[in-house]
Amino acid sequence: MSCSENDSRRRWLPHGLFLLLMGAFLLAALSRPVAAAEQPVSFVNDVVPVLTKAGCNVGVCHAKAGGGQKGFQLSLLGFEPQEDFEHLTKEGRNRRLFAGAPDRSLLLLKASGQMPHGGGVRLATSSEGYALLREWIRQGATMDGESVPKLVAFAVEPARGTIQRGAEQQLKALAKYSDGSVRDVTGMALYEANDKAMADVTDRGLVTISDIVGNVAVMVRYQGRVSVYSASVPLGALVENLPSSKNFVDEQVFANLKALGIPPSTVCDDATFLRRVTLDIGGRLPTEEEATAFHASQDAGKRDKVIDDLLRSPDYADFFANKWTALLKNRRDDASDTVSNFAFHAWVRDSFLANKPYDQFVREVLAATGTVIGNPPVAWYKRVKEPKEQIEDVAQLFLGVRMQCAQCHHHPFERWSQDDYYSLVAFFSQVGRKPSGTRGEDLIFHKRGIATATNIKSGVPLRPAALGDAIPEIAADADPRLKLADWMGGKTNPFFAKSLVNRYWKHFFVRGLIEPEDDIRDTNPPTNPALLEALEKQFIASGFDLKELVRVLTQSRAYQLSEVPNQHNVVDRQNYSRYYPRRLQAEVLLDAIDHLAGTQTDFANLPPGTRAVALPDNSYNASSQFLRVFGRPEAESVCECERVQSSSLAQSLHLLNAAELKAKLASPTGRAERLAKEDKPAEAKVRELYLAAFSREPRPQELKTAIDYLNEPGTAANANYQDLIWALINTKEFLFNH
Repeated sequence: MSCSENDSRRRWLPHGLFLLLMGAFLLAALSRPVAAAEQPVSFVNDVVPVLTKAGCNVGVCHAKAGGGQKGFQLSLLGFEPQEDFEHLTKEGRNRRLFAGAPDRSLLLLKASGQMPHGGGVRLATSSEGYALLREWIRQGATMDGESVPKLVAFAVEPARGTIQRGAEQQLKALAKYSDGSVRDVTGMALYEANDKAMADVTDRGLVTISDIVGNVAVMVRYQGRVSVYSASVPLGALVENLPSSKNFVDEQVFANLKALGIPPSTVCDDATFLRRVTLDIGGRLPTEEEATAFHASQDAGKRDKVIDDLLRSPDYADFFANKWTALLKNRRDDASDTVSNFAFHAWVRDSFLANKPYDQFVREVLAATGTVIGNPPVAWYKRVKEPKEQIEDVAQLFLGVRMQCAQCHHHPFERWSQDDYYSLVAFFSQVGRKPSGTRGEDLIFHKRGIATATNIKSGVPLRPAALGDAIPEIAADADPRLKLADWMGGKTNPFFAKSLVNRYWKHFFVRGLIEPEDDIRDTNPPTNPALLEALEKQFIASGFDLKELVRVLTQSRAYQLSEVPNQHNVVDRQNYSRYYPRRLQAEVLLDAIDHLAGTQTDFANLPPGTRAVALPDNSYNASSQFLRVFGRPEAESVCECERVQSSSLAQSLHLLNAAELKAKLASPTGRAERLAKEDKPAEAKVRELYLAAFSREPRPQELKTAIDYLNEPGTAANANYQDLIWALINTKEFLFNH
């Protein structure tokens, strides 16, 4: 309407009436309350946390890592908000968001269950999350501008505490932003206890403790940041008359037990110790002669002497070479692998026999060049060919860090990103291969050039960088793997020594201080942080001396505690108040049966009498039903979980009636046949069997029962001895290290 038209219409109103109406309008306008400035909803700070809390961007729902659902994909846990914004606003034929009528948006209709949704109801219409999403859509569903504050820190309160069994603790999650503001995001954070049998936590951060004592942690996650609440749950019993401490291991273990109020078991007897330590260091049972001499000795330091003798023996080298060659994937897939497999196994065994420093051992594997004949560690590159697989194995095996997730997205439980992943890959980008003179074997060499690896997501080429640490620029003619080895063996490396001592702690104490042993991260704290730190420092100070580490662990009173629980520690599984029994490994058990039966198992292309723990690779599993049934690993993974330690029906049946076991018991050169023919008292023969099986004398009732059976009329003597040996093999005392 033009000004002239306005004026002409105004002339129709009397002048006084016009002024009256205008005055009333102005008065109404001035008296109306002023609306507060509309608070914009942030996509990154508000919307993404709602989607994460509702579980929309996890692997089983719409996360891209899991393939998404029905064409709708989001980045895992919201680590890529820009991508999520585009998926929400530019896909689905614009049906996912409807600013004109927010409640009709497909995102809200499905999440609230108003439309069929495979994931069920994720957001009630009355919830805070629903209201935030609705308001963001109503405001136009925009992406954050530069002025929107960024999350710079995240913490949980309290971070640590002592909490009684059955009690509750409310956690508070706080997010700090770049503008200095702090928000309480307790309702939007995610919570997960590392041991659900010990603690339950609600989606609002209320922790409820069960009746299990020990240490438990709750991981709290918000917007790609994680924080941890650690709690000690004491038993509260009186701890007194502790065994005298042998070294710092005892000091830390007993201090933790005292703080928790868990009295430890007593120190085990000599027979138990001798059998336990011989199995754990040498992978075999003590001989009858060793057991007899040990029991007869009055030397106060005889336990330490046994440990030193075992560490000097080839049995130690055989047993730990068996452990490490499996982890290093010394696997035979073809007959042409034989040369490299035997050479690599021999090199690993010789390294342990000579007590090569651990950092040097790892360095020689990672930086191996040449042929397997001249430099056996080159065999590792035969099994681990791709740089990605190489860094994943190196990180998990030698650093205790699982990097596999970071290849495609930010690690969900850690701080590692895709850039961290590909910066590690760059260390192996210059590894070259060409055929050698040995069939099926490559010559490994370092290719000159600048080492880089391209992040497949961003397309950015990255130079080598260590986890959380910078590496000086590497010249084109320098091997990046040597720089990686330098960093790993550095005294300030936060992973290398810690990973190894935790792995060896698990070997000797059954459970790692961090469990699993190769998953070291801030959100998976150790049950005894002070002990782990002390072990790490000792290992570094010793020059990465593996034998000294074994000596420290096995000399401790904590290692030598009895497996028999007292009234207070019967349910303890993480504080080492007693020794935790475990089933013998497949190879060790087969050797133990041969030892007791007086037989040997022959393996193709190996000298007669070769022990199962000295087998160079996995190929012998195929010809040994025993090794397969009892879970000898196939060396396909760097995870010790590949070795089966659990019991099964097949194992029980094998021990009860397998033809292989019957043949060993009935061997014409076996122990049963020899004992049946020997002209000595039955009591002496029974004592021999018990020393061979358990490193101890038979108890009076055991001795009487055995002699009565052996003297039963009407049965052949050799059959009775076979039955007695068979019965001893099937006892838990024989099948377990205790």
